[in-house]
Amino acid sequence: MEAVGLLRKIAQELQLTEEDLIRQGLRAFLEQRIRELRAEWIEITGRYGVAGVEEMEARYREGTLKEADTWRDLQRLDRLEYQIEQLQRLLETLS
Repeated sequence: MEAVGLLRKIAQELQLTEEDLIRQGLRAFLEQRIRELRAEWIEITGRYGVAGVEEMEARYREGTLKEADTWRDLQRLDRLEYQIEQLQRLLETLS
C-alpha cells in the first residue's frame, strides 16, 4: 500500500485528520530520537563527571583531563548537544 493511502486509512481508523496523525507521528519520532541522543550524552558526561562540552573543555584547560584519551568523546558530546538542540527546535515547531 502506498504511503498516502496508508496514512489515510490509519487516520480514518483512529478518527484523526491526516495532518494530526502526521504531526503526532513526527512528535513521537523526534521525542524518541531526542531520548536516544540524551542517553548517549548522559553516558559520556557520566564517564567523565562533567555537565557538558564546556565543562569538559575546562577540564582540558585545567589539565585534569587528558586530551589524548578523550578527544573523540568530546567531539561526540559536542555533536550530540548540537543534534539535541536542533531536534528540540523542530519539536517546538510542532506545538
